[in-house]
Amino acid sequence: MRIPEFLRRLFGLRKRPEGPRGRIEIYVGNLSYEMTTEQLRKAFAAYGEVSGARVVENPGNHKSKGYGFVEMVYRSEAEAAIAAFNDKVVMGRKLRVNEARESRRESRGAPGEQKRSHHRHGRRRKPNGGEPPTATDTATV
Repeated sequence: MRIPEFLRRLFGLRKRPEGPRGRIEIYVGNLSYEMTTEQLRKAFAAYGEVSGARVVENPGNHKSKGYGFVEMVYRSEAEAAIAAFNDKVVMGRKLRVNEARESRRESRGAPGEQKRSHHRHGRRRKPNGGEPPTATDTATV
């Protein structure tokens, strides 16, 4: 359904951008420690459709770690938001904003797919079943 241009302007509706939809994750660094997830979402929503936002918190005390992530639906909107917010002072802090890189955890695959030898708590089996070496084991031939 097409919405006439005058209604679009009247209600502040934007045209959907042309191009493929996809999930673009944006890293937002040097956030104010008082910034909330909802404030982060609203700030980026001014540039396009936001599918998710979160301020990363310390699990022990639930305080902000000073960075977060925003997911946007359209690449063109995400690029506009990155350009607008990178090096901009928000709540007294100069933001560092760019497209998020793949995390190390994602690049290695799911934790269950790790090889046994790389498992942190994996132990090598001793050749003699864990028994102390005998005189014949230590003798040289």
